[in-house]
Amino acid sequence: MDYMSSGMRYIPSDKEWDNDVQFLPAADSNKLEKKRRPGKFGAVIAVVVLAVVIALVIGVLVWHFHFRKDMRVKRMYSGSMRITNRAFDDVYENSTSPEFKALAKQVISQLKTIYSKSPQLSKYYRDSTIQAFSEGSVIAYYLSEFSVPVGQEAAVDNAMSSVETLVKKQRALQNSGDGLTLDDVVTSALDDRMSSPSFRKHTKANLIGHIQSPGFPNKPYPRNTLIKWQLRADPGHVLKLDFGTFDLESSCKSDFVKIYDSLVPIESLLMVELCGKHLPNNRLGFLSSGNVMLVTMATHNSSFPGFRAAVQLHFSQFPKLLPSQNDVRLVPAGKGVKLTFTKFLLAEPGNENMDCNKDYVMVNGKKLCGDKLDKSQQTETSNTNSMTVVFSSDKSRVDRGFSAEYEAIDVQNPCPQKFQCRNSNCIKSELRCDGWNDCGDMSDEQECTCRADSISCKNGLCKPMFWKCDGIDDCGDNTDELNCGCKSAEVTCKNGKCVSEKMRCDGSDDCGDGSDEVNCARDLTYKCKNNKCISKVNPECDGVKDCEDNSDEENCDCGKRAGKASRIVGGQDAEVGEFPWQISLHVKKHSHVCGASLISPDWLVTAAHCVQDEASLKLSQAGAWEIYLGLHRQNQLGSPAEKRNLKQIIPHPNYNSFTFDNDIALMQLDSPVSYTDYIRPICLPSPQHDFPVGEGVTITGWGATREGGSAATVLQKASVRIINQTVCNNLMGGQLTSRMFCAGVLSGGVDACQGDSGGPLTSPSGSRAFLAGVVSWGDGCARRNKPGIYTRVTKFRAWIKEKTGV
Repeated sequence: MDYMSSGMRYIPSDKEWDNDVQFLPAADSNKLEKKRRPGKFGAVIAVVVLAVVIALVIGVLVWHFHFRKDMRVKRMYSGSMRITNRAFDDVYENSTSPEFKALAKQVISQLKTIYSKSPQLSKYYRDSTIQAFSEGSVIAYYLSEFSVPVGQEAAVDNAMSSVETLVKKQRALQNSGDGLTLDDVVTSALDDRMSSPSFRKHTKANLIGHIQSPGFPNKPYPRNTLIKWQLRADPGHVLKLDFGTFDLESSCKSDFVKIYDSLVPIESLLMVELCGKHLPNNRLGFLSSGNVMLVTMATHNSSFPGFRAAVQLHFSQFPKLLPSQNDVRLVPAGKGVKLTFTKFLLAEPGNENMDCNKDYVMVNGKKLCGDKLDKSQQTETSNTNSMTVVFSSDKSRVDRGFSAEYEAIDVQNPCPQKFQCRNSNCIKSELRCDGWNDCGDMSDEQECTCRADSISCKNGLCKPMFWKCDGIDDCGDNTDELNCGCKSAEVTCKNGKCVSEKMRCDGSDDCGDGSDEVNCARDLTYKCKNNKCISKVNPECDGVKDCEDNSDEENCDCGKRAGKASRIVGGQDAEVGEFPWQISLHVKKHSHVCGASLISPDWLVTAAHCVQDEASLKLSQAGAWEIYLGLHRQNQLGSPAEKRNLKQIIPHPNYNSFTFDNDIALMQLDSPVSYTDYIRPICLPSPQHDFPVGEGVTITGWGATREGGSAATVLQKASVRIINQTVCNNLMGGQLTSRMFCAGVLSGGVDACQGDSGGPLTSPSGSRAFLAGVVSWGDGCARRNKPGIYTRVTKFRAWIKEKTGV
C-alpha cells in the first residue's frame, strides 16, 4: 500500500511521444473484405446452429434448476463401538471366519437401526462394512456410507456427531436378549482415500517387527498412493512404534504419515501427523493406549526416501477395569496429608463432559478426570494421617496417567506463614487481596480491605490500579472505569490525556494519539494511494474495497497462516507453520540470538539492539549472521526450514542504546525466498492502524522459558494484552516514549525474555495478522506489574517503506 506516496504524477503530453514510432500497416485490404453475402444454404446452416445453441442453453438451465438439486456425493464415516455383552475370541481377528461374519452382520444391523432413529441419517444411509474387531470387551471398527445431496454435508456431519446419544437412547429401550449392547461410540468423517484395504500385522512378545514405505531403502516411495497398516498386540500389551528413518515431503498437505489409536482412521483418535525430515538423533516414538494401532501413509506427486519403523510389544502401563487403591499412611500420627498433582492426563473420547464415568482418580471420595486441573483441584488434604487415593481405568482407551506428591502438614496450621485458601492451597500472604485469583477459587480475594494503591470495586473486590481507566471492566461492575480524571465536559484519550469535548471530531489530533478523532461521522482515518482519505478504522487487507483505487487491498499476500533483551515465559509450543513469518537469527558459529519478522521475500524487521556490536562480535555487519526461515525446532535446521545470509543491515538512525528508543532495524536477505506453508510474510500496519488497549495479541520466539533460564527448543507462543500507555509508563518509572507500548499479563507468569528480542508481537485482524510490535525490552521476565515493552511499528511505517519499498 502506497499510502506514504504523495506529490504530482508525471503524465507525458501528446507531443512527447517518440516520433520515430510507427504503426505497422494491415495486410492487403482486399483480402480482408467480405466477397459476398451468404446464400440460402448459409442461412439454413445459421438457423440450425442457432437452434442447437438455444437447445443447449435450455438444457443447461433445466439441469441447473431441476436435476442439479438431485446431485449427491458419497460421504464416508469411520467409527468404533464397544460391544459390552460379548467377549473377544481369537477367531474375530480373521475376517473370513464364520464367527467374524456373524458378528459383523449383527453390528451392521444394529448400525442401520441406530441411523433410522435420525431423520437426517436415515434418508441418506446406504451401507456399512466391518473392518476389524479387537479386545475390550469387543470393539468393532466400521465404515458407513451415505449418499448425501450437495449442500447437506454439514448437516449429516452434525447428525453423525450425535450417534453416541442415539445409542444411549436405544440402550435404554433395549430388552434383554441376544441383541448387542453398545457403548463408547466414536465417529468421524473419512477421506475417501482412507477406505482402501490395509496390511494386517500381529506383533508377538519378544519379537521386533518392522513396517516401511514401499521401496525403502532402495528407492523413493511411489506417488499418489495410500497405504495402511493395522497393527495388533497380544491382550494385556500395548504397541510401541519407533521410527529409525523418516524423510517425507516437507508439507503435510502433500505427503504425510498419520498414526491412530484405533484400527480405522478416526480423527478424534489421531495420535500424530508427521511429514518432513526427522534426524536419527531425534527419534520418533509412539505408544498406543491399547493393543491396536493404525499407521497410514498418503503421498501426492512427489517422491522422497520414506521411512522405516520398528514395532514391538510392551506390557500395558495401566490395568484395565481393576481399580487400584492406595492408602497413604506414611506421615506421622497427629499430622495431616497434603496431596499435590504435578501431572494429570486422564482424558479419552466419551469423557468430555467431565462426569468421570470412565478413567478417574478419586481422592477422599472426590472424582477427578480430564487432561487439566484448575488451581482449586490441584491440591487435596486430609485432617488425619490417612488419605485414600483410588485410581480406576475402564476397558477402553487410556491416557498417560498422573503423578502426585504428598507431604505431612500440621492439621491446626497447614499453611505456616502463608494464607490458606478454601481449597486447601497455600499461597504467600502478600498475594491476599491483590486483585489476582491466586487460590483458584477466589477465596484470597474475598472479605478484603483494599490497599491504598488498589481500586476498591463496589462489589467488594480489589483490583490493581494499572487497570483503572483502560476501557475494560476489570471489576465486573465498571467501578474501575468511573471517575477517570477527566471532567464531564472533557474527553478521555486512549493515552489518558483529557481534552475538551469541543475538540472531539474537529479534524485535529488534540489527544496526540488520534483517539479524539476516531468513530466520528467524518472520520478521515486512512489515506489511500491517490491521497484521498476514507472514514474507516483499519481498512487495509480486510477483503473490502474501501479506496476508489483499491489501494487498501494491495500487497495483501501476508499475515496468513498455513493449516502460537527478551523471551517467552509461561507460553506453550506453537504448531508447525502457525507463525510462518517468525525468523530465527543465528550468529555464525553460534546459535539462536534474536528473532525477526518476514515482511517480503527479501526483507526482515528486527530490533536495533540485536545488531549492535559486542566486543569481538561485529553484529552490525551482514556477514556475522545466518538467517533461518520456516524453522520450528532449533535442533532441526533442515527442510522445511530455509537458510539465508544477509546482504545488508539497516538499524534505525535514531536508535538510543541507553533508552531503547527507536529500537527497530531492517535486514535484507542475500536472495529472496519463495513462499511456502512454512514461510510467509506478516502484514505491515498503516500509520493510522489502531491497536486498541485491552486487545489480545500474541508473542512468539525461542527465548528463555524463565528469567535466567535456557532457550526453548520448540517455537513458543503466549497470549498477552495491550496495556494503557499512561498506566504502563507509571509502572516503568516514566521510561516509555511514544514509539514504545506495553503488553503483558500484569499478574506475572507470561512475558518475552532473553532470545525473543526482535521477534513479532502479532495482532489478529479477521483472517490476517499484523505486525503490531517488535520485542524490545523489559524489567526482568514475567515479573508481576512489569510488562514487556515493544517498538510501535506504526511509528516507523514510512521509514520501512522508504528503505525497503514494502
